[in-house]
Amino acid sequence: MDALVAQWREQRPDLDLAPMATIGRLGRLHALASARIESVLREHGLGIGEFDVLAALRRAGEPFAMAPSALARLVMLTAAGMTNRVDRLVAAGLVEREPDPDDRRSVVVRLTPEGRALVDGAVTDHVANEARLLEPLSERERETLDRLVRKLVAGLE
Repeated sequence: MDALVAQWREQRPDLDLAPMATIGRLGRLHALASARIESVLREHGLGIGEFDVLAALRRAGEPFAMAPSALARLVMLTAAGMTNRVDRLVAAGLVEREPDPDDRRSVVVRLTPEGRALVDGAVTDHVANEARLLEPLSERERETLDRLVRKLVAGLE
């Protein structure tokens, strides 16, 4: 990023390139962190999309079940995208579709015991991996970074 900004400074000394450098570094951070996160999830036989669904169901608490539409909103997917993802997870035995006890016309997606065991192991490794990714920062620096990123995200949303 520094070399890229230096090149632009030579060509366009009239521009303040600090925002380009910051956004570029954030993009590079995202790419590097995503690759490491996906690697850990692959060790559990999961992609990030499958993990997101299993984790959402696990976070919901007992009975670890949700309507597909609520699940889709949580993981920011279309209904069709959620159907495909749930189909794959059902085929793997990690979730099941059951009639909604409150509305017989609907179904809920429920985490199976195998799905719960898998997501519990995956999230343990995932959190440890994220801690490793943040090791270059002190606790105070992590808190500051978190506060600043939260502020930036709120401003963009």
